[in-house]
Amino acid sequence: MVIIINKKILNQIYRELKKYDEIVIARHVGADPDAICSQVALRDTILATFPRKKVYAVGAGVAKFKKFGSLNKVNYDSLNHPLLIVLDVPNMYRVDGIEGLHYESIVKIDHHPKEDIIGNVDWTDTEKSSTCQMVAELVLYTKLKLTTKVAKNLFLGIVSDSERFSLKNTTSETLETTKELIERSGIDFPSLYDTLYIRPFSEHKFIAYITNNLTIDKNGLGYIKISDDVLREYNVDIATPSNLINGYNFIEELLVWIFITEDVKNNQYKISIRSRGPIINEIASKYHGGGHKYACGARINTMEEVDNLISDLSKACQEYGDKELQKEEK
Repeated sequence: MVIIINKKILNQIYRELKKYDEIVIARHVGADPDAICSQVALRDTILATFPRKKVYAVGAGVAKFKKFGSLNKVNYDSLNHPLLIVLDVPNMYRVDGIEGLHYESIVKIDHHPKEDIIGNVDWTDTEKSSTCQMVAELVLYTKLKLTTKVAKNLFLGIVSDSERFSLKNTTSETLETTKELIERSGIDFPSLYDTLYIRPFSEHKFIAYITNNLTIDKNGLGYIKISDDVLREYNVDIATPSNLINGYNFIEELLVWIFITEDVKNNQYKISIRSRGPIINEIASKYHGGGHKYACGARINTMEEVDNLISDLSKACQEYGDKELQKEEK
C-alpha cells in the first residue's frame, strides 16, 4: 500500500519550524497519551534536528504520564514572539498553559473537527487516528530526525488513541504509518504496551467499581456519575475515568456510554462519551463540548445539564436502534 501524504502541508510546517528560533508547543487541558506523546515527540524531534532552537512543551503535568517525558516551565516575558504550535485541540479555550504568551504565528496539527482555532498553517484531518499519527507522518516525510525516543512516543500515542488499532478511527493508513515508524526506528514495540496498560491494583479496583455501578438503560446508554469521594477512595485522579473509557467498547448491551466525573477544583463535571454507532459529538456540542463522531467530551457546570445530556444521549440511542431495526426488516 502507498500512503497518501500531503507533502504540501508537511513542507509548509517544516518551513515554519525552520524559520523560528523560539517555539512553544501546547495541547489540550486534561491531557491524554496522544496529546502528551505528540507534544513531547514534536519538541524532541525539533531539538534533535535544530539543536540551537529553544523549544518548549508547555501545560500542566500529569503525574501518570511522566514516563512519556517531562514538560517545560518557561517565562513567556523572555520570549520574542515565538511560533505557537497547538496539537490535538480545535478550540482555543481548551489550550493548556499559554496564558500571557505573545506569539507571532500558529501552526495547528489536529485530528478533531475544526472549531475556532485556524492556524496560519493549519493541518486538520479528521480521518487520522490520532495526532501522533500526524506527527509521525511529519517526521517520516520531512527532514526532521527520528530518534528512538521520538518513535516510541509516537507509537504509544497512536496505540492509545486507536485503542490498540480496534476503534473506528483506525485505517489501513494508520497501520502503514505505524509499520513505517517501526521499521525506520527499530523500536521494540511489543515491550511498549506495558507503558500504557500496566496499572496499580487500586486502578484495577476502580475499573471494577465502574463496571459494577454502570447503569445501562433500555436504549443501550450506559452512564455512571463518579464523585470526588470515590476518586479519593480508590486513590485515582480526575483524568483516570476518561483514560479508561475505551475499555468498555466491547460490552454487547452498550451503544453509547458516558462517564461523569466530579471536578471539585473547578466546580464542574468532566464528561467523557464514547459510541459504537450513534453520532455523539453534535450532542456534546450543545453542552460546551465536542470532539469526534464516536468519541468526545464536555465540561458541564450543573447536574441538571448532566441529566439533560444523559437524556439526549439515550434518545439518540433509541433513534439509532430504531433505524437499525428498520434496516434489518427491509
